[in-house]
Amino acid sequence: ISPVPPYSREQPIFTTRAHVFQIDPSTKKNWVPASKQAVTVSYFYDSTRNSYRIISVDGAKVIINSTITPNMTFTKTSQKFGQWADSRANTVFGLGFPSEQQLTKFAEKFQEVKEAAKLARDRSQEKIETSSNHSQESGRETPSSTRASSVNGTDDEKASHGGPAEAQLKSENDKLKIALAQSSSNVKKWETELQTLRESNARLSTALQESAASIEHWKKQFSACKEENDQLRSKIEELEEQCNEINKEKERNAQLSRRLQELETEIQDKELELEELRKQGEIVPQLMSECESVSQQLQAAEKKNKDLEEKVRTLRTEVEESKHRQTNLKTELKNFLDVLDGKIDELHDFRQGLSKLGVDN
Repeated sequence: ISPVPPYSREQPIFTTRAHVFQIDPSTKKNWVPASKQAVTVSYFYDSTRNSYRIISVDGAKVIINSTITPNMTFTKTSQKFGQWADSRANTVFGLGFPSEQQLTKFAEKFQEVKEAAKLARDRSQEKIETSSNHSQESGRETPSSTRASSVNGTDDEKASHGGPAEAQLKSENDKLKIALAQSSSNVKKWETELQTLRESNARLSTALQESAASIEHWKKQFSACKEENDQLRSKIEELEEQCNEINKEKERNAQLSRRLQELETEIQDKELELEELRKQGEIVPQLMSECESVSQQLQAAEKKNKDLEEKVRTLRTEVEESKHRQTNLKTELKNFLDVLDGKIDELHDFRQGLSKLGVDN
């Protein structure tokens, strides 16, 4: 059979594109790519031989040249992959399609061609049986006709009439026996290949189940991390509210500081006024009565001064407490930001793991 079909004898009846694979001859388990990219795969019909072939050529290299027989079976092993065994080529071909629709069309065409090959084989066997029956009848009629036409015929003449038909029958019977023996050996090979394919499909199913379980595990991990992320976000919002309170506390501290400066300035003014009153009391003895009033004013001012000093001490104490609270809040915020950075790094590593798992799948 010529690898490239002569178009005067064979014509394509269906054409598609797919990635071609062949079973590894050493292990009979792994697939070996026969083409680096998707190539054209066609069904050809030979009207002279009344036979069908699947042919695919990658450049100048013939990667599929498989004659379809009624015993062949095309099996879908996944949504986009199918395979069939060719005992003549002693290999298993696999095709990977871009879509499930193309795989379905190819499988339907394979079944049609298989049925047509079966009909062609049945017709060929009927022709052989018919020719055998005619030969047997002619072999039985030849001696009687010879006796009727020539009574004086010799045994050599009789043998010359009956010998060719018997030789032809014997030759056809030998061919049928050889074809039957080859069919039996092919059946055994196909059974072995079918068992190998079943084991391969079982391993693929197990791997698929393991992959599904792994995906479920990662989904649970992702959900847990998402919940933790939501908790961290709520914690961040709480810290932002605390930061806003710290800013408000800073504004209050600034107001208290300004008020403290004003009170210190007022105290200095009062001290200057008190100093002037003392000078006036020393310079003008006659104003003793006024000094008493001034003394009362001085006492009141001193009392007021003490009150102001007490307020200043209270304000300073509040300022120190506010600074201490602010320092504690900054420390807590820094610790939380460190924890948040660690969680973000873990989430980033987890996302890279998920991406890697998606690429592997």
